[in-house]
Amino acid sequence: MTTRRNFIKQTLAAGAGMIVAPTIVPASVFGKNAPSNRINIGAIGAGRISRGHDMPGVWRFDEVRIVAVADVDMNRAVDGGKLVEEHYTKKLGSPYSGVKVYQDYEEILANKDVDAVLISTPDHWHAKNAIDAVHAGKDVYLQKPTSLTVEEGRLMSNAVNATGRIFQIGSQQRSMPQFRVACELVRNGRIGQLKSVEIRLPGDPAGGSTAEMPVPANLNYDKWLGPTPNVYYTEERVHPQKGYGRPGWLRCEQFGAGMITGWGVHHFDIAHWAMDTEYSGPVEISGKAEFATGGLWNVHGPYETEMLYANGVVVSGVTESKEKPNGLLFTGAEGWIFVSRGNYSASASDPISARSEALKASDPKILSPLTDNDPVRLYVSSDHHGNWLECVKSRRLNITPAEVAHRSCSVCLLQHIAMKLGRKLYWNPITERFTNDDEANVMLARPSRPPYNF
Repeated sequence: MTTRRNFIKQTLAAGAGMIVAPTIVPASVFGKNAPSNRINIGAIGAGRISRGHDMPGVWRFDEVRIVAVADVDMNRAVDGGKLVEEHYTKKLGSPYSGVKVYQDYEEILANKDVDAVLISTPDHWHAKNAIDAVHAGKDVYLQKPTSLTVEEGRLMSNAVNATGRIFQIGSQQRSMPQFRVACELVRNGRIGQLKSVEIRLPGDPAGGSTAEMPVPANLNYDKWLGPTPNVYYTEERVHPQKGYGRPGWLRCEQFGAGMITGWGVHHFDIAHWAMDTEYSGPVEISGKAEFATGGLWNVHGPYETEMLYANGVVVSGVTESKEKPNGLLFTGAEGWIFVSRGNYSASASDPISARSEALKASDPKILSPLTDNDPVRLYVSSDHHGNWLECVKSRRLNITPAEVAHRSCSVCLLQHIAMKLGRKLYWNPITERFTNDDEANVMLARPSRPPYNF
């Protein structure tokens, strides 16, 4: 069985030479004089996910203070600072002020009072933000996905492991009990030998206005574009200037791969957990998808993918439907297990999905509690943000560290490449390269625009 501790040793012994071994430092990040070992947090990104999910996910813990907020849209940065102060004023019962507000995230990283950061920026900034943060000595909670390319994800994971920072990816399904239970049941053989996993994801609509617009004075648009190419501003390419609705960048390939990473990272991470392939990946990938031919938004629409893993399990992806509701279907020689989020939503603007029971099986007996005959027990976390904070204090390994996060993202990016190329691809999960396919290997990376280079 591959464990978190022996994965890197095994990989290096195999000659990959790509992974930097982690250094788990025992020293506290807080300093001797920190009141009650309080964790001071800076929020990088103050949009809908930060306001509705990540900042509330940490500020409810008494040992935490959000002390700084940064956003390239200064209106959002100021609004985020006010939101934090209003929360603490209500929580503490007296006026609270003094939250630092910045437009540049580098100022949070330079702030010696900040111990850790929440990164809730658009996908195209994730890897760069995280790399800069760990090199600045900050622990990181990063919204998924980790990266836009496999190369960026590799750089990010290496940076985290080299610096010994505590890194949690926002794949909160790991901390939802039904997903852990489903994985334990699969790994303990409750459905017999695992044959296949079907993963059902939502889609994104085409459309979006292409009309060029003046850049708002409150937005540093050049920095918002970051390492991606320079293109003209239009509001539906970025985020709403009024309110915190679902932003248009989620539907533009320049900034994200669409639902295959946006939702896929969650579900493929669970598939890896159930198969004990968290530090590996598929060996064959094929896929097809519909892509928009007009309008601003150009991420994939309805899609189908299929991957073969070295253990013989076939993992497929498909657009969800009424007949195939959002979630994962594990099929074995002796039955099946289906698991989903049930009625849970991370934010009010999440896509509306076909809902289903959180956990069900072909035979109710499959779901009976584990016994001594079921030896596999997985990492238990009852709260994803809380698990990160606990590990920031203890310096123990958290439930979804950087290499696991990179592998669950890279498997989604491989499917996206297969969708684009429309042919079967052969993958080496040790070298992280396609076998004898130069065109596909070129797609594992892309140039980054100065001065925001990796």
